[in-house]
Amino acid sequence: MSDTTSTTFGGRRAVPLNNSNAAEANLPTEELVGLVPRGVNLQEYLHVTSVHLFKERWDSNKIDHHTDQYDNNNLIVRRGQSFYVQIDFNRPYNPRRDHFRVEYVIGRYPQENKGTYIPVPIVSEFQSGKWGAKVIMNEDRSVRLSIQSSPECIVGKFRMYVAVWTPYGILRTPRNQETDTYILFNPWCEEDAVYLDDEKERQEYVLNDIGVIFYGDFNNVKSRSWSYGQFEDGILDACLYVMDRAQMDLSGRGNPIKVSRVGSAMVNAKDDEGVLVGSWDNIYAYGVPPSAWTGSVDILLEYRSSEKPVRYGQCWVFAGVFNTFLRCLGIPARVITNYFSAHDNDANLQMDIFLEEDGRVSSKLTKDSVWNYHCWNEAWMTRPDLPVGFGGWQAVDSTPQENSDGMYRCGPASVQAVKHGHVCFQFDAPFVFAEVNSDVIYIRAKKDGTHVVESVDTTHIGKLIVTKKVGEDEIEDITDTYKFQEGKEEERLALETALMYGAKKALNTEGLVKPRSDVDMNFEVENAVLGKDFKVTITFQNNSSHRYTISAYLSGNITFYTGVSKMEFKNEAFDITLEPTSFKKEEVLVRASEYMSQLLEQAFLHFFVTARVNESMDILAKQKSVVLTIPKVIIKVRGAAMVGSDMVVTVEFTNPLDESLQNVWMHLEGPGVIRPKRKMFREIQPNSTVQWEELCRPWVSGHRKLIASMTSDSLRHVYGELDLEIQRRPSI
Repeated sequence: MSDTTSTTFGGRRAVPLNNSNAAEANLPTEELVGLVPRGVNLQEYLHVTSVHLFKERWDSNKIDHHTDQYDNNNLIVRRGQSFYVQIDFNRPYNPRRDHFRVEYVIGRYPQENKGTYIPVPIVSEFQSGKWGAKVIMNEDRSVRLSIQSSPECIVGKFRMYVAVWTPYGILRTPRNQETDTYILFNPWCEEDAVYLDDEKERQEYVLNDIGVIFYGDFNNVKSRSWSYGQFEDGILDACLYVMDRAQMDLSGRGNPIKVSRVGSAMVNAKDDEGVLVGSWDNIYAYGVPPSAWTGSVDILLEYRSSEKPVRYGQCWVFAGVFNTFLRCLGIPARVITNYFSAHDNDANLQMDIFLEEDGRVSSKLTKDSVWNYHCWNEAWMTRPDLPVGFGGWQAVDSTPQENSDGMYRCGPASVQAVKHGHVCFQFDAPFVFAEVNSDVIYIRAKKDGTHVVESVDTTHIGKLIVTKKVGEDEIEDITDTYKFQEGKEEERLALETALMYGAKKALNTEGLVKPRSDVDMNFEVENAVLGKDFKVTITFQNNSSHRYTISAYLSGNITFYTGVSKMEFKNEAFDITLEPTSFKKEEVLVRASEYMSQLLEQAFLHFFVTARVNESMDILAKQKSVVLTIPKVIIKVRGAAMVGSDMVVTVEFTNPLDESLQNVWMHLEGPGVIRPKRKMFREIQPNSTVQWEELCRPWVSGHRKLIASMTSDSLRHVYGELDLEIQRRPSI
């Protein structure tokens, strides 16, 4: 196919970039060769009167292709799998003298060699991996075709035409939006790069539109439901628009490696006007706080309608939206949470924590950070660009952390390659490796400019890596897919392999670590409830026959979940005398009034206890993060839980604090049950309850979930959910 416009393009490129699914150039309805003789009526030749695509939800095309859940009136099929089309002509079709073919076109400048113009030949038998159409019925004036698409076909929205040959040229059906056809990745097709062989996993990682995202702390894992909503009205078009905004060439949109890498860049708005603006400073003016979102639908639809980045997101929001993008297009995907996730700023594959002489962390020298948790995604695909064995789950991260090939994105990085330390393979494997398996090096910066390694913690990073279980809302530990068991020879070998391939030389700690002190120190924080006092208990153990005196202090900080401190709210010094082979406990009371006024998005408190053994000058240091227990939103329903029946949803919240909550926003949604809603309350008085009711009419049967959130100026990350079983409407 060639473009018929008169525009000329200089240089080597004869045709401009074809990088927009939405842009169109209609094919001519007539392509005649020479002049048509006088008296010849082209309408007397075979021509199309109508086309039927069997595109209703109950039709076999959508059921067989697992696309019947999409709230979309067009035909949606998965590549590499046959589907049915019926063409009605003005007279009976005679294969001996009549010739026609179906054509699929995408973009403005279609070319057959780029896969953007697809002439589908009529064949007697399908050939593996190739487009073809078989006549399976020829009755009266109707012909029914079984059309097979290529398993490497571009993923997107195609325009469909039927072309008929005459002695004087080609007659083609006019542009008809009703016959537009979406083609998606196909995890059910063995020849597709995203083929997944387990049906339960396909149901979970492709078709489940509600997920669970884990957050909190390693010692206090919390979870919240997230509405992916990949089948909701307008979401498929929004996902295609994301690739258009990236100006991704259409010819690359059949490659899941390229699609996931582009998606990783476009879900954040750091450098490309992508979907979400990230904010970690607790200031959310002119936008929605990250904790208020209950799902991806509102975000993607707002981005599509406004054509501007949506405010605001943090890692779990980026991961939730990216999961919607991947599943909507047919790529199996899941959200991962890594507890104690390292952010390696200098690419040396280790966390360098510099301490002042008195044991405090030096913010000036310390550039690396350890996040309490971090969420990213995994996408399932083959990796023909890597050695055999590195296909399967690929880590992809859309949270803007580090620049990769000129853009803020990460992956796809083979999880198997990360586990074995083969960080030389693209894309961004060193960064992912450092997130899950780097060592934490505590280095004391002396006043004379020299550095002394105080300790090396080989087990702190990547303490726990989890995702949602298949078919359940429970937690699944997948730490062993990213790393060997801590302390095992294989784990150290993987680290050494990664360091060998690393971008920068790591600090050599061999022989530099000081001998272990005679005194051990640890501390525990009791269960801390938002708005209540609690205690921190520090324990010292003297393992020697010597008497020691200890000078210690506890520092309590309000922190972002990224590990970055906002402010110190508690600083208490104390002295301890330890008799030989004895232990002592010191209790420090933390009052609610000390932390409440400065509390951040996720109610994280970070405690750092540092002690100096005066006789030996040994420095002891321990740190822990605490997630405060936060109240929940209550959801109730009344009325018949049935498709098409009215049901009232009540959202209820009680303010547990001794102060009023200002500018309270409540969000509610449930895929297949209720569209995303939100309501504002100016103020909620202390210990008072507010209720909000919405009328809905479910349209999807089976297991469903309602999800609600509450956010205010002083209290956020408040959630609630309710499981529902929506019954089918009985047939009459």
